[in-house]
Amino acid sequence: MLKMFNSRYLETMKFIKSVLFVCLLIAMSILANKVQAQTSESKYGADSVTCVMNNSLYYEFYKQWKASNYKNESWKDAFEPWRWVFSDCPKSTINIYLHGEKLIKEVIKNETDKENKEKYIDTLMLVYDNRIQYFGKEGYVLGKKGVDLYKLRPTAYEEAYNILKKSISLEGNKSGGPNLIYYFRSAEKLVKAEKAEKIILVDIYDQTSEIIEYNLKEYQAKDDTKNVTNWENIKGNIEVSFEPYATCEDLISIYTIKFNETPNDVDLLKKITKILDKKDCTNSDLFFQATKNLHSLEPTARSAELMGKMFIKKEDYNMAAKYLQEAIDLYEDDNDRADVHYYLANVYFQIKRYSQARTNCYEIIKIRPNDGKAYVLIGDMYASSAKSCGDNDLTSKVAYWVAVDKYYKAKSVDPSVAELANTKINTFSQYFPANETIFFYDLQKGDSYTVECWINETTTVRTSD
Repeated sequence: MLKMFNSRYLETMKFIKSVLFVCLLIAMSILANKVQAQTSESKYGADSVTCVMNNSLYYEFYKQWKASNYKNESWKDAFEPWRWVFSDCPKSTINIYLHGEKLIKEVIKNETDKENKEKYIDTLMLVYDNRIQYFGKEGYVLGKKGVDLYKLRPTAYEEAYNILKKSISLEGNKSGGPNLIYYFRSAEKLVKAEKAEKIILVDIYDQTSEIIEYNLKEYQAKDDTKNVTNWENIKGNIEVSFEPYATCEDLISIYTIKFNETPNDVDLLKKITKILDKKDCTNSDLFFQATKNLHSLEPTARSAELMGKMFIKKEDYNMAAKYLQEAIDLYEDDNDRADVHYYLANVYFQIKRYSQARTNCYEIIKIRPNDGKAYVLIGDMYASSAKSCGDNDLTSKVAYWVAVDKYYKAKSVDPSVAELANTKINTFSQYFPANETIFFYDLQKGDSYTVECWINETTTVRTSD
């Protein structure tokens, strides 16, 4: 027992000495600089010695609390000296706010009196305000403030909305995921309370989706699986929240009014075409008119692509091909070009311009060698043109050989198309020439054979037997 007492005594004395030593150093520093700073208040406040002492006291208890994984009650001992520092020398260190945020939240969690709890929530909001005042980072700190206000005081959703709106405006792509989620939720409450129109939810969905996609691409490029998963979850949360407002009927109703008011507003047209395309509402007259106006006013790769898709829907494949080719010429990103090449290949396939369709498929493969869809599409072209490429029992079936070759190639480079490729292999292998047919034309299984017509590819003789 005596050993334990001595140990505690020594630890206490060591702590007191360290606090007094720090106080002495700060006091000496302040005295040394007093002549140069007589006209300005020290960051340690009017009573610098007490400021340093309370900073050290609260921090010592805070460290003990942290060391316990925030499970013991050292936060209670930390709170009073922290409150003195927060009130009397708020500029002394940013730790006042970093630690204060956690301390106040613990106080709020443990407070049972409703009135006192509300006062502590006000204090937490003041912690954020003072942090901005003395240490900046307004956009970042406002994000934390808005999220906590929404969670701790749900009735203050309108104030939380305005705080988060400003935060996201300032932070842009640096906005935190929770900020985006609670920004949408606070706006949703505004709409339900009939304090705002549904269109703000569409606008917020558009705005937050851009931020989410930016961060997903950033972390995917860095191979940061943890953050990719985090942003995927945020994306899913926003999508689920937006779903009740994402029907084509709602979107078209909301945006038709806006479009009729300002049909040549480029920013509005971009928003309309982007949202309607994303939500597969492209059969509407609104999408047609907005796309047409946008491409007329500000032709871009994106608007050209949308025009192409629009004409695909109308089954006007010649016009679709014209605009899709324009999009390919305008796009700078290889992946964007590859996506449009795929649409264009399908368009040419529809109008039986097989050579041009295949050329577009090979353009995709140049950019994305492991894109199995491109090989599947070439195989489909070969199978589709088999009968027209021959005039007898052999030549009208040999194209199935090269079609199946392409399906095998597709699944070898891209496992995601394996199931589809296997189905097609099983289907078209049944159309191979029979044994007696190849024998009649002096061929044997395993022989090399060149399929002519527009295809011009060499393959291996096989039979359906």
